[in-house]
Parts: sequence; C-alpha cells; structure tokens
Amino acid sequence: MSDTLTIADKTFGSRLLIGSSGYPNHQVMMDAIAASGAEIVTVAIRRINVTGGGESVIEMIGDKYHILPNTAGCYTARDAVLTAQLAREAVETNWIKLEVIGDEETLYPDVEHLLAAADELVKDGFIVLPYCSDDPITCRKLADIGCAAVMPLGAPIGSGMGLRNPYNIEIIRDQVSVPVIVDAGIGTASDAAIALELGCDAILLNTAIAKARDPIAMATAMNYGVKAGRLAYQAGRIPRKLYAEASSPKAGMVGG
Repeated sequence: MSDTLTIADKTFGSRLLIGSSGYPNHQVMMDAIAASGAEIVTVAIRRINVTGGGESVIEMIGDKYHILPNTAGCYTARDAVLTAQLAREAVETNWIKLEVIGDEETLYPDVEHLLAAADELVKDGFIVLPYCSDDPITCRKLADIGCAAVMPLGAPIGSGMGLRNPYNIEIIRDQVSVPVIVDAGIGTASDAAIALELGCDAILLNTAIAKARDPIAMATAMNYGVKAGRLAYQAGRIPRKLYAEASSPKAGMVGG
C-alpha cells in the first residue's frame, strides 16, 4: 500500500525530515541521513558557506536529497525574510523552513514576527514551512496565510523531552488541513512513533540523531519509529478501558 507525504507540489516516500548540523563529521552526517531514509534535509543558510571554498553541505546533499533551507538564527521578521531570499538565490529553491526565534534561552518562536514573515514570504512565492509553538490558534493562522505545512514544537529545541503536550498536537491535527510536522524535542524512536500515532504527517529532527552516541544507529531507529507510528495510526488502536477484558471468548469453556 502506497503511503506518501505530500507537501505543496511534491510527494515524498519518507515521513522523516532530518537536519544537517552538529554531526561529528560530514561522513557520519551522510551515513546517518542515508540510514534515516529521509528525503528532505534541512540546511541552516546563516551557518554555512554558500560562496565556495571547499565542498559545502549543500554540494554534498544536493544531488541526493531535497534541500530545505532554514532561517535558523533569525530573531526578526526582516532578518528571516532576507535570509529566505538569500537561500532562494544560493540554493535555487523557493522552499523555506521559517524560524523566527524570540528568546536565546528557550529558543521559542516569536509568534508576532513569525506571522509577519510567513505572510510576506507566501506573497513572494515561497513554499513556507514555519517552526511554531504548539498553539492551535497560531497554527490555524499560519495555515490561513497559505503556509504549505505547520511545524509545531514537541518540546524545546534540542531538549530531547519528547511530546510534552500531545493534546495540543491532536487539536492542531484536527483543525488544520495542511500537513502537521512535529519539529523539535524528539529524543528517541518512541517519541517519533508517538507523534505519528497521533496522526501527525511527519517529524523533523536533528539533535536526537547528530548527538546520539551512535548517530547512524539512532537514524536507523528513527526510520523504524516513524514507520511503526504511521502504521499504528492507520491500523487504529483499541479503546482504552478502565478494567480488563479477556481476549479469549468464554463460550465453549470446559465446565462452563
């Protein structure tokens, strides 16, 4: 059975998006990306060399994967828009993962600047995937603006805490028609499975793989976790019950 992820005008076989920063070296990064099964790889435009001088991350992954530039490190709508425009020139794509951070300690999104930047970029022809808080209202506004997906955090960036508020994630999934991609906070394969079991369309992660003791093994585990979670969602879990219910029928029991 074919089960693909469609974002805007492109279809992907994997529901795992992966980051490209923080690995011990480029070879481990490439091996981990391959093991993850991901087809979309995010690249922080403000943190890489796009002007030449050695093989860049973009050159390494560009022929094999769909590059998703991001605006990591931006704290205002103006900076995020300018960074997205730079990415479009450098990488020749109108796809952008939009990040507008409001605070260096929590790395939570600045909703006011995020909405303003998203609106401007959509009008400028970008396919915008915004990193946002797990707030259903914000996600609805971003979808109404025309974002191709919404990317609510599961927990603070790099925390590895998993989904701290699964109820909000479920509400978001119920209230927006665009893909819901959990971004930030995933720590291990079970977190990934839970996100997909809730009905999310995909997850995006970086630190959980890049900083694992064995990044390639963790990438493989995340690959399986996403697939298992999606299959469980499609299968439909049994209802939760307060008391036990025997799985074997009583009819025909000896001495019955």
